[in-house]
Amino acid sequence: MSVRVRFAPSPTGYLHVGAARTALFNYLFAHHFDGTFILRSDDTDAERSTAAFQTDILEHMRWLGLAWDEGIEVGGPHGTYKQSDRYDRYREVAMQLLQEDRAYYSFVTPDQLNVFKQRARNAGTSPAYDGTLEPDPSQISRSMLEGGQATIRFRVPRPGITHFIDMVRGEMVFEHAQVDDFVIMRSDFTPTYHLASTVDDVDYGITHVIRGEDLLSSTPKHILLTEALGSDRATYGHLSLLMGPDGKKLSKRHGDTALSAYREAGYVPEAMNNYLALLGWSPGDDETIISVSEMIERFDGTSISRNPAVFDQGKLAWMNGVYIREMSDDDFIEVAQPRVEADLGRALTEEEIGSFAALTPLIKERTKLLSEIEGQARFAFVAPTTYDEASWSKVMETPEAAIALDGATAALESLENWSTEAIDEALRGVLEANEMSARKGLQPIRVAISGSTVSPPLFESIEILGKDETLERIRRARDLLT
Repeated sequence: MSVRVRFAPSPTGYLHVGAARTALFNYLFAHHFDGTFILRSDDTDAERSTAAFQTDILEHMRWLGLAWDEGIEVGGPHGTYKQSDRYDRYREVAMQLLQEDRAYYSFVTPDQLNVFKQRARNAGTSPAYDGTLEPDPSQISRSMLEGGQATIRFRVPRPGITHFIDMVRGEMVFEHAQVDDFVIMRSDFTPTYHLASTVDDVDYGITHVIRGEDLLSSTPKHILLTEALGSDRATYGHLSLLMGPDGKKLSKRHGDTALSAYREAGYVPEAMNNYLALLGWSPGDDETIISVSEMIERFDGTSISRNPAVFDQGKLAWMNGVYIREMSDDDFIEVAQPRVEADLGRALTEEEIGSFAALTPLIKERTKLLSEIEGQARFAFVAPTTYDEASWSKVMETPEAAIALDGATAALESLENWSTEAIDEALRGVLEANEMSARKGLQPIRVAISGSTVSPPLFESIEILGKDETLERIRRARDLLT
């Protein structure tokens, strides 16, 4: 049997990091078994689905490198892979189930359902709706002629159980007495999620359904529908939901949840894939940094944890820094230069490109997010006209600041060998002569040349900046102190 899996987001919002993890796990599983990874669009919610959300999903799937073998825009033997283009198929299935008495027209109202469920709870019985409030079959045609709002419900066989082995959670047993006769067609004759998703899985030959645990309770419904259609059930695996550091379900109160926000903040896809993979799966050997190719080799679906996984932005940022530092200088420049130029509002000159290349190893070593590059590199191309308020207050409004700047001016003016080593020796001589710590004596120089206490290593930065520009910036800051 060839493995066929699917990722089926609804275009009703931006791609969520939890959904991205689900997509990644499906992708890894498919590629581990040389199977097929399908991307479809569960877009039956016409009011909330938008083209903008669909574009966001596709764009960020590609950003992560999760190429799909069949599906939206790629094509395949199943048309557009959009549920909104398959309504006729869903209606055909609903009619088939009605004819086989596996489904029925339902006229029960929401108020009636609420009363039914409350009475069941009061009596200590199952509140699952079992069709007992429906009119006599002989009255159904009359009810429809009179404009009754009928849905179509699947007839759950009772008594009975649905039993399956979940890839993540092991043996699962659902008593049919606890399962509603669930709606498969709304009164406007549009399909519910249960019908559309199951019919697609059957028609597309899906062998494994890997999805979030919030859909675990829907699985007996989907299995019953699958078997009613005469098809073999898929193997199911339900992933634990992502939690925030406070142990509650990940939401906006924990920070950004849309993948686009992390991309814009300067995370790289390699780090995001790596981090998401470790949220509920272990590659073994306590490894932390692992490539997608290595994940594919090991991801057979057997080491997925059922325990909730905590999404920690601090750990993600640390991992992102690891991947940035592992970039070659050329790859880093390719990513970073456009960001610097966008920040400056102009292209770098040939001379500036050389300066940036020299600065690259220094910036790369101190960068956790790509969005930090512009702030670290700006000083090399633009002299500070304003200074970071907190940095100025903390460093420049001290008795040592003027002494440090005066000493640095004198030492650097007389320096003939403009190199990192010579600059280091000269400025440390100033510290020694004035009995100042590095923090008291070097931080004022850093603020003078960069505008902030946060910058690449000082001595290397001064060498790259050049003698004339360095002295001019130190003198300007010293004048402001006066």
